[in-house]
Amino acid sequence: MSWQDALPTVRGRLLRDEPLAPFTWLRVGGPADVLFLPQDEADLADFLAALDTAVPVTLLGVGSNTLVRDGGVEGVVIRLGKAFATVEPRGGSRIFAGAAALDANLAREAAKAGIAGLEFYRGVPGSVGGALVMNAGCYGAETKDVLVEAYALDRAGRRLTLSNAELGYSYRKSARAAAEPLVFLGGLFEGRPDDPAAIMARMDEITARREQTQPIREKTGGSTFKNPPGQSSWKLIDEAGWRGKPFGGAMFSPLHANFLINTGEAAAADLEGLGEAVRADVHAKTGVELEWEIKRIGRPASA
Repeated sequence: MSWQDALPTVRGRLLRDEPLAPFTWLRVGGPADVLFLPQDEADLADFLAALDTAVPVTLLGVGSNTLVRDGGVEGVVIRLGKAFATVEPRGGSRIFAGAAALDANLAREAAKAGIAGLEFYRGVPGSVGGALVMNAGCYGAETKDVLVEAYALDRAGRRLTLSNAELGYSYRKSARAAAEPLVFLGGLFEGRPDDPAAIMARMDEITARREQTQPIREKTGGSTFKNPPGQSSWKLIDEAGWRGKPFGGAMFSPLHANFLINTGEAAAADLEGLGEAVRADVHAKTGVELEWEIKRIGRPASA
């Protein structure tokens, strides 16, 4: 009997061989062996507790920073829905956001509540769960600067409360999340009091800046590579001659050289192949090893 025939009973939805491309901003990739859409936290916890530990589990947020390979993803892919998207003030200058809430929505709700310091989330494409995993940030601020604690389930379905310090944040990384499979449920954030109109004005500036400097209306995955210490990935890519250079159905954006975009009907292999070609060329010319920021998951297409 296959592991797929012995899946736990759920109240949410279990979809077999479900295409994942529609769930990602790059619009590429093969299917999940099984896609699980939990109804609520209890449904998710019960599923994890009962699932065979040999079955791989992969989390997929809104797919803004994810490249799914053409062969699809082995095991179970979990995607959180509306039940995990709550955003609500918690008194003082604190606000809770569920893992499925968009970062931009967290920024907006904080502004409405007169909580400053979270404006940068308006410029982060993605969801709160992804921000917790990778210490997302922009314009000089990061998740570690505003997070009080995060809530997660471990692989056995046990609920954890993790302090900021326990997450071990560094540039675009949580040491705890890298060491242990966690399903983030949400986080408690703290800013500082300020006038809502002033906060909104700063957020409008961030929005305008993004529209002028980033290809936000393209099929993209956001920043492709992490910035090497003391350097900018976009500048290295630009100086190597890859800005706007076609590579099948893929290219690095003419507007921002660190944004990989699907210009038409590119396959995941085209996008990843371009990224690897650029990494090799930049290394050959400068000695700098670019590190992927986009999360690449799944299997290559079968020959």
